[in-house]
Amino acid sequence: MPTQRFTVLPSSEATAAPIRDDILANPGFGRYFTDHMAHVRWTLDAGWHGHEVHPYGPLTLDPAAAVLHYAQEIFEGIKAYRHDDGSVWAFRPEKNAERFRRSARRLALPELSDDDFVDSLKALLAQDHAWVPTPATAAEESSLYLRPFMIASETFLGVRPSHEVDYYVIASPAAAYFKGGIAPVSIWLSSHYKRAAAGGTGFAKCGGNYAASLAAQKEAEANDCSQVAFLDAAENKWIEELGGMNLFFVYRDGRLVTPQLTDTILEGVTRDSVLTLAREEGLTPEERPISLDEWREGAASGDITEVFACGTAAVITPVGELVTEDDTIRLDAGGDNEVAKRLRGHLLDLQYGRREDTHGWLTRLA
Repeated sequence: MPTQRFTVLPSSEATAAPIRDDILANPGFGRYFTDHMAHVRWTLDAGWHGHEVHPYGPLTLDPAAAVLHYAQEIFEGIKAYRHDDGSVWAFRPEKNAERFRRSARRLALPELSDDDFVDSLKALLAQDHAWVPTPATAAEESSLYLRPFMIASETFLGVRPSHEVDYYVIASPAAAYFKGGIAPVSIWLSSHYKRAAAGGTGFAKCGGNYAASLAAQKEAEANDCSQVAFLDAAENKWIEELGGMNLFFVYRDGRLVTPQLTDTILEGVTRDSVLTLAREEGLTPEERPISLDEWREGAASGDITEVFACGTAAVITPVGELVTEDDTIRLDAGGDNEVAKRLRGHLLDLQYGRREDTHGWLTRLA
């Protein structure tokens, strides 16, 4: 088996089953972590080596570790789903592996092979599969959130790519990302802050992009909004994405429009999946620039009937309104987010094994 490359050092202090069951009954998001973590090390002279699964615990880093000073790091987000027969599956992990390599290339980090990436998930789940929740009903969205990440760990303050790098995978049981489920959320439009600029790291999944969104997220919360939307840095008119999700616009004539990918927009796995599923749901997907004015005018005229955000953590979430410093853009078409709900159901049914996987998107982990 491929996962035999990973040496396993079982935890001697694994969480007792009753305690684990209590956690799984109400996990929240990102609050609790499983008993083990996967680890692979890279050095300039030896390449990737030391494949291991060992007990979850604190990392030891020198105060001069490069990641602490120059933010040379990347990460991914994947979910493991338990199916009715008890097996555990990941959704399109090869797409995450591909994006992980693109991110590594942009951040001047070594590229982890797709096999090592997927096998690290399998190796971790071989030990911690009991942490994958079993949904009580088809409406419940509990899963095990997997967080692969790579950090520059060399003790060195010179400004150059690190000669020592560590890759880890940790896992956290998760309930629905938004407490309101599929209730429409309010989004704040950032007028002053930009998430990314051309030639930057916007397309990479690195911590700096998320750090750059936090001040705007605080603005959103101060205005009773759940998330923040960003415009382009060049013209301040084109819709890009939210702090952690891609955006879609549903038109009255059946078009499903999402901002065209540039090097300032993250290529979401859920986004790519929605574009594929849209045709199966009778929609016409389009990837093209969409301006703030088009959003405002389309909402007022009824031409835009729905807006929704999507991502691994939140799946698909309807957007009820966009709040700006000058006005609030609401949809006046009187819709019930039927398209978002339909696509969401289609996606979840695939992920939980309730619908045939005709695309070959599922990979068994345990």
